[in-house]
Amino acid sequence: MALTMQNTGLLLGQNHIDGAWVDAADGATFGVADPATDDIFTTVPDSGAEDARRAVDAAHRAFATWRKVPAKQRAAIIKRWNDLILANVDDLGKLISREQGKPLAEGKGEVVYAASYVEWFAEEATRTDGEIIPSPAAGRMMFALREPVGVIAAVTPWNFPAAMIARKIAPALAAGCTVVCKPAEDTPLTSLALVKLAEQAGVPKGVLNIVTASRAHTPEVVDVWLDDARVRKITFTGSTPVGKHLARRSADTLKKLSLELGGNAPFIVFDDADLDAAVEGLMISKFRNGGQTCVCPNRVYVQDGVHDAFVEKLVARVAALKVGPATDPASQIGPMINARAVDKIARHVRNAIDLGAKVVVGGERVNGPQYRSENYFAPTVLINATPSMECACEETFGPVVPVTRFSTEADVIAEANATPFGLAAYFYSNDVRRIWRLADALESGIIGVNEGALAAESAPFGGVKDSGYGREGSRHGIGEYMHIKYVCQGALG
Repeated sequence: MALTMQNTGLLLGQNHIDGAWVDAADGATFGVADPATDDIFTTVPDSGAEDARRAVDAAHRAFATWRKVPAKQRAAIIKRWNDLILANVDDLGKLISREQGKPLAEGKGEVVYAASYVEWFAEEATRTDGEIIPSPAAGRMMFALREPVGVIAAVTPWNFPAAMIARKIAPALAAGCTVVCKPAEDTPLTSLALVKLAEQAGVPKGVLNIVTASRAHTPEVVDVWLDDARVRKITFTGSTPVGKHLARRSADTLKKLSLELGGNAPFIVFDDADLDAAVEGLMISKFRNGGQTCVCPNRVYVQDGVHDAFVEKLVARVAALKVGPATDPASQIGPMINARAVDKIARHVRNAIDLGAKVVVGGERVNGPQYRSENYFAPTVLINATPSMECACEETFGPVVPVTRFSTEADVIAEANATPFGLAAYFYSNDVRRIWRLADALESGIIGVNEGALAAESAPFGGVKDSGYGREGSRHGIGEYMHIKYVCQGALG
């Protein structure tokens, strides 16, 4: 199966600034590789400071008019964007699979998921109501108005190149903000294609600008936006160290921040759980995108009474997973994004083995003539995992399940919370009293109770502690792109 696009106009190799598709100011480019083969199949601009400034200039000019466009008109444009995304699901899915590596069914699924946020925030554009506040004095009217923040800088990750763009840009446009965006260097093509469709939907010039940059030049681009007081908000999904750097650098201009950062999600299975449902939930939550998600379980805790039965059921499912490129329709686990990612996964597995863990299935790179890169890693289950292992302390970001046995509810709550992170947590139990105890006790922004699929456009997505702050999705998501202005009118008596 070839990943050949029908709409070749969606394969773009230029920046989009002030309504025009342009090269980097100095003409520099860098290559985009297919992780399934490591072959570079196209190039995009390797932008620098001048390109970043031009993007802000355009967004700043456009903000004066875009913020005044009636919400119903903004909503109509964003709805047309949604329609165009859904009309190009196949091509966008192929583009995701080509540059990111995930199986084609997952690539197409991500496009539909991304569109759900675009549609949601098109509708939210008309719901940004203010308030009339009862006055404490006669002859006075008091109002709280919600207004767009201004120019937004969005920095997006590689693991969901369509969904992350949609989750950040759609609410920004709906709120009346303008945008400058830098997609991840590994996966710029899907983002460029989505911006092209937004242009076709009628987003005016300067409202949505995107520049691509290599890993080496990314700090140069982002530093321009951090230093520019006209950029009023940074929205970022990525690692905690980078998020903390952005927070520190934003202090001088007091930008608003939304940071969706690292995770270390626990997945807890109690003796009273439905084991088949728990295994299914773990398969869904852990092996989506090959384990390369910020909310995938990183630490699996199984209570003594069901530990062996759970592991047996899990191993049977994991051993049956098909590893291969997106060009193989049977593939369920694609290549990891690059060699650095595979090296980290292998290091975590070696460290766990050295500290006493046992590999039950997988545990090594996948090689063979049908695999044209070294970016594949076998879905893996480890038992006898302990808190001292690297896989319990860092995000593995790969298809590895380390299983830890536990005895009591109090013990597992303490262990689950013994991390600086707090993005997602999962647990399986049929005890209704325990369910509410755990939901209250777990230090996490997102909790899955007998459920492995958490994300939805109508739900608030975000973490606590070192997993960041701010929420994406839901009615709360658009509020991240607005501020409140208090207006008091007197002399009315």
